[in-house]
Amino acid sequence: MLEPANATGMQGFNGSERCPRDTRITQLVFPTLYTGVFLAGALLNTLALWAFLRIPSSSTFVIYLKNTLVADLIMTLTLPFKILSDAHLGPWQLRAFVCRFSSVVFYEAMYVGITLLGLIAFDRFLKIVRPFEKSFVKKPAFAKTVTVFVWLLLFSMSLPNMILNDKEATPVSVKKCASLKGPLGLWWHRLVNYVSQGIFWTVFVLMLLFYMVIAKKVYDSYKKVKSKDGQSKKRLGGKVFVVLAVFFLCFAPFHFTRVPYTHSQTSSKKDCALENRLFIAKETTLFLAATNICMDPLIYIFLCKRFTERLPCMRCRRASHQEQQSSQTDHITLG
Repeated sequence: MLEPANATGMQGFNGSERCPRDTRITQLVFPTLYTGVFLAGALLNTLALWAFLRIPSSSTFVIYLKNTLVADLIMTLTLPFKILSDAHLGPWQLRAFVCRFSSVVFYEAMYVGITLLGLIAFDRFLKIVRPFEKSFVKKPAFAKTVTVFVWLLLFSMSLPNMILNDKEATPVSVKKCASLKGPLGLWWHRLVNYVSQGIFWTVFVLMLLFYMVIAKKVYDSYKKVKSKDGQSKKRLGGKVFVVLAVFFLCFAPFHFTRVPYTHSQTSSKKDCALENRLFIAKETTLFLAATNICMDPLIYIFLCKRFTERLPCMRCRRASHQEQQSSQTDHITLG
């Protein structure tokens, strides 16, 4: 959530306690880093959008990837508001808008993306481990239904966080987003945080289990083929873990810090030194989470053959390597 961007005295929730906080790093360093992520993410996801508009939604895998792209585009569009607000390049009303709307939308889209990465892992698990088994979960209708459900569920969780930001916004109160929430808003914010944590760790554990089975399946397949191309084997094997790697690097650090940080924000008891440390940790790991908008296109390239076929920069390379790698790539990606 948005915090004050310079060393100021900050009023506690009870109106009497004040926690001085030096946040020059979040006013100078992070806006610069976020600007780089925004520009890269806008470019990569626009290119991905161009490619996916030319791919029919004929498989569960493509449907999950397209919805992941939508989530990433939404996250990308919220970044300019955070950048301008954190850098103090806008009026205080912009900070109120970030607190009440754009940061809530950012988190909603992020957890939609987390859930979709779990569904992608499940889809890969079914199509690699059980490629010939017919099931309703492999049908596009199922993927469309479950993605609509995910969007509606996360929206229904996020909407109260917008509505319950109902305290009057002032130049002082907008320095801390939690100051705009009443008791019910703080309670809901804490509840949503725990539910979000549950979503992340459930997806993470399931994804780990899925990819352990996939890795064994791939290894057994390589043993049967007895390929002599060691480098190709290593490269294709690495593709199996790209989703898990992106998921862990982007999202795990943030979720280690979010619960204690949210507790410090919604508690009436203040430990200023601890709160300041948690604030810096949260901002750092939140930046790592935001880099996911640049990492997901790597998943599209590594795992979706039809996506790379639509990229102009990949056509020449595809033509030269198609005969050598098509059978192996199809076996791994099933894209």
